[in-house]
Amino acid sequence: MSVASPTRTIRIGSRKSQLALVQTHWVQGELQRHFPDITFEVCAIETQGDKVLDVALSKIGDKGLFTRELEDGMRDGIYDLAVHSLKDLPTRLPEGLTLGCVTERVNPADAVVLHAQHKGKTIDQLPAGAVIGTSSLRRLAQLRYHYPHLSFKDIRGNVNTRLKKLDSGEYDATILAAAGLQRMDLADRIDQLLPSDVSLHAVGQGALGIECREGDEDILRVLKVLEHEPSKWRCLAERAFLRDLEGGCQVPIGVNTSLEGDTLILAGLVASVDGKQLIKDTVSGPHTSAEDLGTELAQKLRAQGAQEILNEILAQVNRG
Repeated sequence: MSVASPTRTIRIGSRKSQLALVQTHWVQGELQRHFPDITFEVCAIETQGDKVLDVALSKIGDKGLFTRELEDGMRDGIYDLAVHSLKDLPTRLPEGLTLGCVTERVNPADAVVLHAQHKGKTIDQLPAGAVIGTSSLRRLAQLRYHYPHLSFKDIRGNVNTRLKKLDSGEYDATILAAAGLQRMDLADRIDQLLPSDVSLHAVGQGALGIECREGDEDILRVLKVLEHEPSKWRCLAERAFLRDLEGGCQVPIGVNTSLEGDTLILAGLVASVDGKQLIKDTVSGPHTSAEDLGTELAQKLRAQGAQEILNEILAQVNRG
């Protein structure tokens, strides 16, 4: 059936969380604007990652926590595409599925949100022993490295749940993606954006990744209207870096990318969970060689001892 057929309905899979739906409805609206004769229907479900809230993400060790049910639905023909926070999408996709589009990235930085008693401070001004809530090993490792005097405690739940836990006094601060807060009109909660020399962000953070069936040319043509080339090149480099290191979202791997003309600059790090070891390096080259640059950087870090750090982390996870 032609993409332009007025009888066509395209079904968009999404998680049920508020942030996921905000992102998915934005995609739905943009596609509807470009293709007014097609009906775009949002289908929201709970994924395993939405249901398991009493266990730290790092202890579950599953790279498809927030995507598997949506991917199964696409392969079964229930959904035509699925909208993900790109940072949640594994770098190795199931057979038959592909990353059809990367949207324009918003600020990928990590944001500090403080309890009311600390308003006006920055994270380095918090007193010794202040409790920082984060469920990300990447954030945890880097913050331990820079702020060993602070305490860290796991925090789970959606954005609003985490903010409620913070406001109740359980934490002195929490670290969230600036992009998510901005998309939920909560940018006023951001007290500080962590600079890249303190916290390299997650692979793909700030961008949306739209997944679809491989070879579904109608859907791929539709998605091209949302593709943002500079964001795509940056994210492809980051995902290749992560894929080569065989790390999921719950290992301390961080990145930062920029484009200067046609040159892509990729910085990356691997850190130990205790924050005592941190290996960091940078590569640059033509943006059209984005994935090769990601692989090159992974190999550079591996040569400096990154693989030993990752092996120990995975061994700890397997030991439970």
